[in-house]
Amino acid sequence: MAAKVPLWHSYLQVIHSRESQRVAHFQKAENILLIVLEKVHEMDPRFTVDYSTNLEALTFALSAAEDEVDMQVPLCIDAGALLIQECSGEQSDSEKVTNGNYQMPRSCYLGVPKEATHLENWTKEDVFHVMDNTQSSGHIVPGKILCLLKELIVAAIVHCKCQSIIRPGEISAERLKEDNMQLPLLVSSGWKMICFNLVPVVRRKQGGPEPNLQERGFPQGSMSKILQAADFIPTSYYHWRYSTSRPILKLVQIVSTLKGYRLDSLRILDQVNHENWREEGKDTGLTSQHLKMVLLWATYFFPSPEDWINLEGSVYRLLVILLCCLANKTLPHFLYPEQNLFRRDGLDLSNLYVKVESFACSPGKFLKFHFITTEDMVCHQRDNGLKDLLHLPAEDKAYWDTAFFDMILNKFQMYQIKDAQRISAMSNILPKIKKTVDGAS
Repeated sequence: MAAKVPLWHSYLQVIHSRESQRVAHFQKAENILLIVLEKVHEMDPRFTVDYSTNLEALTFALSAAEDEVDMQVPLCIDAGALLIQECSGEQSDSEKVTNGNYQMPRSCYLGVPKEATHLENWTKEDVFHVMDNTQSSGHIVPGKILCLLKELIVAAIVHCKCQSIIRPGEISAERLKEDNMQLPLLVSSGWKMICFNLVPVVRRKQGGPEPNLQERGFPQGSMSKILQAADFIPTSYYHWRYSTSRPILKLVQIVSTLKGYRLDSLRILDQVNHENWREEGKDTGLTSQHLKMVLLWATYFFPSPEDWINLEGSVYRLLVILLCCLANKTLPHFLYPEQNLFRRDGLDLSNLYVKVESFACSPGKFLKFHFITTEDMVCHQRDNGLKDLLHLPAEDKAYWDTAFFDMILNKFQMYQIKDAQRISAMSNILPKIKKTVDGAS
């Protein structure tokens, strides 16, 4: 008789069996999209084609849901010569990203210096707004660029269809009518339509603000490498913002090269989230982006390869951090922890916490592919004191550390670490936790 395959691995095998097919579907749709973007570039060389879409393919393959995929359209511009001008007034003050002594505006203008002699293509009326400024002659308007790119895409699609380069039904521009800071195109993968959100981007060789974090858990030099460039994408008609999407995806890609079950843990939680944690018929809920951020924090707090040699234990590394974030209604951005990624997402965090804790306490109920609605999966919060413990990092930042998460892992009986220093650190934190909890009761 064949050896019984553990439930965790059976669940993972099904996810893996679908992944290569999903990548093939992505690549087929991507090829059609690249044909259109090549025509756009031919009509207006200010828009270039980014063929290095391995990050986007990884994003699509890892997601259990048929999520939309962001695809950047880089602008052909000497971005280093542009002036990054902060938005004035209350908007600038409320949207700054603070990192140590460095402040970078989340919203800004990209100005063209008055003395610039090689940016003529970007001072034309179709993309430029003239301003009376001491340093710049005006600024490049993202809203105008989006309108121009939309017109070019429609013209490119019409040309490709007329020349029978793409077949009827392979691409739809219907959603371009939406008023967004990105341009959604539906492209056939041969199986179903994939939505690509096209985002014009200005890429500077100079990096963004340096993160506060050390490189614990990641290969040496990885942080500085991924931040060698800074991306600016539209945030309103006149304003751009610094985007961390590519650095985060590059870190996830780095995690994929490390030994152990790190990425498989993300796959499992993304599938469970898609099947059981998201509300039926609603777009709101935890996203793959939230879970990727949790994975990066788990890689940071559990840097030892010993933490990732067991599949079930690896999943719990992500779970304890996710539970802590849900309990405290705060998911810190990995590169800039001052930002709370839960702040503007309108999530029902209390309800999500109950669902995630229910999975953590009884995973066997969820490690199967269900053909019922999420309402049928009733989750009950257990009065086991776990949530009280998970609130501690909000009261004292010193708890936001490996020793604290080791203690939570131990509560789930998922701590099989032999490192003497780790065991000692966890032992030292227990009396402090007991004193805090007893004092609060």
